[in-house]
Parts: sequence; C-alpha cells; structure tokens
Amino acid sequence: MFKKILVANRGEIAVRIIRACREMGIETVAIYSEMDKHSLHKELADEAICVGKDRSINSYLHIPNILSAAIHTGCDAIHPGFGFLSENPKFVRLCEECQIKFIGPNADVIDKMGDKAMARKMMIEAGVPVVPGSEGSVDSYEQAEETAKTIGYPVIVKASAGGGGKGMRIAWSESELKAQLEMAKMEANSAFGDDTMYMEKFVVDPKHIEIQILADEHGHIIHLGERDCSMQRKNQKMIEEAPSSVLTPAEREQLGKIAVKGAEYVNYQNAGTMEFLMDRDHRFYFIEMNTRIQVEHPVTEMVTGIDLIKAQIEIAAGKPLAYQQSDIKIGGHAIECRINAEEPAADFRPCPGKIDQFFVPGGYGVRVDSSVYSGYTIPPMYDSMVGKLIVHAPTRAEAILRMKRALGEMVITGIKTNIDFQYELLNHETFAEGHFDTGFIKRLIEKGQE
Repeated sequence: MFKKILVANRGEIAVRIIRACREMGIETVAIYSEMDKHSLHKELADEAICVGKDRSINSYLHIPNILSAAIHTGCDAIHPGFGFLSENPKFVRLCEECQIKFIGPNADVIDKMGDKAMARKMMIEAGVPVVPGSEGSVDSYEQAEETAKTIGYPVIVKASAGGGGKGMRIAWSESELKAQLEMAKMEANSAFGDDTMYMEKFVVDPKHIEIQILADEHGHIIHLGERDCSMQRKNQKMIEEAPSSVLTPAEREQLGKIAVKGAEYVNYQNAGTMEFLMDRDHRFYFIEMNTRIQVEHPVTEMVTGIDLIKAQIEIAAGKPLAYQQSDIKIGGHAIECRINAEEPAADFRPCPGKIDQFFVPGGYGVRVDSSVYSGYTIPPMYDSMVGKLIVHAPTRAEAILRMKRALGEMVITGIKTNIDFQYELLNHETFAEGHFDTGFIKRLIEKGQE
C-alpha cells in the first residue's frame, strides 16, 4: 500500500480523498494555489504545498510544479480527483517517468477514451450500441453537411476532447448547421485547446444513464449499477440518483453487461463510468466514457456500501477486487443535489463571495461533501459548486422526502445559492413520478419565463 499520496485537486473532492486516505492510514499532501491558502483541503492534509498563483493554468494545471511537489515530499502516488489533470495522458506518462503511481487508468486508455470520436469507434468494434453518427472526426463543414444528411436532423456536434458539456451544439436543420459547428469549434478550442469535432444524431429528450465500473489490474471488471443523471441544465448535471426509477431489472442487467463489455474491450483499469442515452423506447446508446471518479459517485457508494475512493487506491496499489459481480447488491435509493454558488433568477449567474453562515443538515441517511465553512470566501476563478448534499433511504419516495427535509435545514448566507431551486425541482410532480428527461429543466425554466 502507498505511504503518501499527493492530492492533485482542490475543493470537496480533495477533502473527500484526504478523508479516505486518513481512514486507510495513508499520509497526504495537498497542493493549493495562492487564492486557496485558506482552503479546507490544505488544512486537513498532513502536508501542503503552494503550486502557483490563482489561475488554474498557473497552479492546479501546472504539471512541473505538481510533480516537483510530489517528489519533494516523497509521495509514491498521486490522486487526481476529477477535472484538472484527471484525464490528461501527458500527466500520467510523466508520473510514470517519475516513478509515481497515477491513481487511475493508464495513459493509452485515457488517450483513446478521451478522444470521443475514437471512443465511439472502439465501442462500435466492441459491439456496444452507439448513437448513429460520423465514423470519426468531422473535419470540414462539407463533411458535416454530408453526415447530417445521412443520419438526419436534428444533429449534435461535439468536441472530441470535450467534457463538462462544453463544445456541444445542436443543429435542428441544415440552415443552422454551419453556425452551430463554428460556435462549437470556438468553444472547444477555448476550453480544451482542440477544436476537433464529431457528429451524432441528436436523441430528443432522452434519459442520461451511466454505469459505474471498477476494474483491477488483474483483468477483473465489475459494475456497481446505474445512476440517473437526467436532471441537467445546459448539459450540467444538477440532481443525480441511484438506481434509476425507470429501468426494469432486465434492462439494468443488460446495460451493466454492455458497460462491462466495453470496458473489457479497452482493457480498462481503476474506476470509470460508461455513459448512455436512453430514448423513449428504452433503447440504449453509448455516448462517452469518463476515465476518472465522477462528481456524483456518492450515490453509488450509498446504495452499494462500497467506498469508491478507497477502491481506486487499492486497485492502483495492485490489489485485486475484493468482490465478484454477484456480491454487488443495490440497497435502497440515493439522491444527490449539487449546491452551487449561483443565482437561478439571473440565468444561474455565478455568485462567488464570502459565506457568512454555513449550517449543514444532519440526521440519519444524510451526507454532505463540501470544503466550505462559515467565513470562507468562494473564489471567482474556480468551479461554483459549494458542495453536494446526498441522502439515502429505503425507497425513492422516502429519499425525496429526506432530501427536501435536508434542503430545508441547509443554511448558507452571504452568497446566492440554488438551494431553493433544487427544492422546487424535488417538489415537481414530474420528478416525483420519475418521468423527467434531459430537457425537463430547460422546459421548466422557459415555462416560468412566459
């Protein structure tokens, strides 16, 4: 087992990793920017090193400084969390050269699955169903136009290097295609430094279902069931739950097997997520694989009892998985609400600033993953997420009631948050019935603006 792990991240995921390491008896080193000198993850770690100025490019994305911090403090492993360098194959290869274990898949797999066009091609080879679309990247408007004519409108153009909902645009007709392609390319180039695009048939108002994968370094791969991440706004997830309320046991088993087959084909190792769209006829289509831990991993932990961060660390240390697929049982229902520093009434404008009061709800079945505290200032240059509120209960109906109770107890003053908006979503009959899709929040907002 590792003796000391550098946590190459910030915020609630850094705190989450540090806590798991402490329970495993592993020392931790936190990195932080000058802006984060009062951050909680810096205080919780055994050691902390400043790796640069405020902007991510000068700190949390600055590979030489991060590797120097790991070498200087004698770390034998690095956990990247999510975002930042978590899916950067160059960083993984440099970790290997420095003889520091990267807690995640190898660089070749990240390369292949990080290129969405390549991932799509490989899943087709593996026999995993995919959304109809381009064979590979779309390199010109003429090629995009021809592809769109073949698969039919509406189409969605996506950044091959994309993630987090960036570099994605929908064209409902041929008259919109050129403008949407150009905007997607500009956004992708700005966000990822890569404007390579691919194209898919746009599945109207689907369910967004993802499967959690665990794979050790000995060829053993299992899945931990699904998460329903359909409650989204502009491709950003807001509420996640496990299991999905609309899948039958047969569909759940089928999708799990499909996800494992895809992971096996690319020789995947560590934790990963296979993401699918489900259309109105309950047909599943692979859209991408996230080669890292997900923001919404706690709902899977709550229904399976498996600590995914500890599992990641154990796999990276060479340990075989301690369970077979038959050992995985889904117990009860879990819901996660992302609490963001934003103002829903002003088109969800980010609201950084000082938190005057932060009161966390508690009680049976309630969990809060956060890195903020009373007096903490949320900086303007990072993600606006304050934390994640997670509940678990025997049934979905009970989980909804528990989440509403917990949201009602949560107090954050000094900044604007989306707590009231989340409460409204939970109270909506469409959510209670489980009949929502990825377009539900958009339609709800548009109706409220009429």
